[in-house]
Amino acid sequence: METVMMPTTSIGRWAGRLLGLAVLFYAVFLGLVMAGQRGGSTFFSNLALSIPVLAAALSAVAAGVTGIVARRRRDRSFIVKLAITVGAAVTLWAGTEIVFPH
Repeated sequence: METVMMPTTSIGRWAGRLLGLAVLFYAVFLGLVMAGQRGGSTFFSNLALSIPVLAAALSAVAAGVTGIVARRRRDRSFIVKLAITVGAAVTLWAGTEIVFPH
């Protein structure tokens, strides 16, 4: 089987868009941190930081789910595989943060 770089199905393109959106939200979060924003004692202490990072996580998980659907529709592109990998990593990270908070 041959792997292509760009998605060949519509759902595969959506997985790529959601992955790009996750990267964009995370870049906004990092920009705010570099600008001097700091978190507080809880996750929602600073909404300017918590909203972009939550949106990034939700976008990454949605990219992973749509990537899985695209794989079932025979889309074998690198972008779809990357969306599934990132979505799984974010899901694992969020799950461990919920189960083992620090």
